[in-house]
Amino acid sequence: MALNGLLDVELSVPDPAALGAFWEQYGLLRASDGVYGTADRPVQLRVAESDHRHLSRLHLSCEHERDLAEIAGRLAAIGVDATVTDTTLRCVDPVLGHEVVIDIGAPARLSDHVPTDTNRPGRHQRLGARTAAPDTAGPPPRRLGHVVFGSPRIEDTVAFYIDALGYRISDQTANRYATFCRVESDHHNLLIHRAPVGHLNHYALEMDDIEAIGRTGTRMVRDGRATSVTGLGRHYLGSNVFWYLRDPAGNMFELFCDMDQIDDDDAWATGPGRRDWGADGAPPPFSVWGPDEPSDFFRQPDLAQIAAAREARGLR
Repeated sequence: MALNGLLDVELSVPDPAALGAFWEQYGLLRASDGVYGTADRPVQLRVAESDHRHLSRLHLSCEHERDLAEIAGRLAAIGVDATVTDTTLRCVDPVLGHEVVIDIGAPARLSDHVPTDTNRPGRHQRLGARTAAPDTAGPPPRRLGHVVFGSPRIEDTVAFYIDALGYRISDQTANRYATFCRVESDHHNLLIHRAPVGHLNHYALEMDDIEAIGRTGTRMVRDGRATSVTGLGRHYLGSNVFWYLRDPAGNMFELFCDMDQIDDDDAWATGPGRRDWGADGAPPPFSVWGPDEPSDFFRQPDLAQIAAAREARGLR
């Protein structure tokens, strides 16, 4: 396995200070100006200034120097230039236009989660006590888990991430409308979907459990710092519990937990994994329980603004 981790992303927005303050308020730690993370992983989100919201850098890790050489060779085969300096490879996504950086290493191990005491049929853990008070802050996000891109040239984008960089497919629709892929054991660290304009659909932060999602999401909405898009619910592909919200910069983000883990690629591919979802005319459901897919989930409300900004940068 070559790629082995999603390290961090850079979000470029008109008011980076406001976005950074937002995430500090809800549990991320400021490592330095424009850099935010967690106790386990100090760098998870970088925030930079731009005239429109977009993802400007994707930072990944791989195991060995030979992995960088092999990735550079595969990039050259599809016409993408890459530079390798010491233990770092840099290139640019040929469709979406953001920088991709790959360093030798791996994501830092996460500290263990101590489950909240719960009362269930036949098993009572919280005795003689209430749950936390309504305004009690939940635990902070634990890590950046995945990103989702919309692409107007889906075949080129899939070839870049799968064939060249080395992401592994977990699930895919028959017409490649959507490709769920991974570099870690998570069902997906990246979802690529067909869209009229290249853009960041959302970024996702893993929480300890559904209690943490509920508490943090509720505080964000009550404070008026974020707006709810859809949730709570549980996805079908990936099985993750989700709540989607919109941050002060207009980016959609997901608070999630309990995602499917894949420890045997072959067993997944010949078992629950599929590459022909929708071939029978029935696409996979958005959720197992919870709300259906919102009409604007894959068509963000600011696509016209993003399209104009991309055209000004020479991107389609």
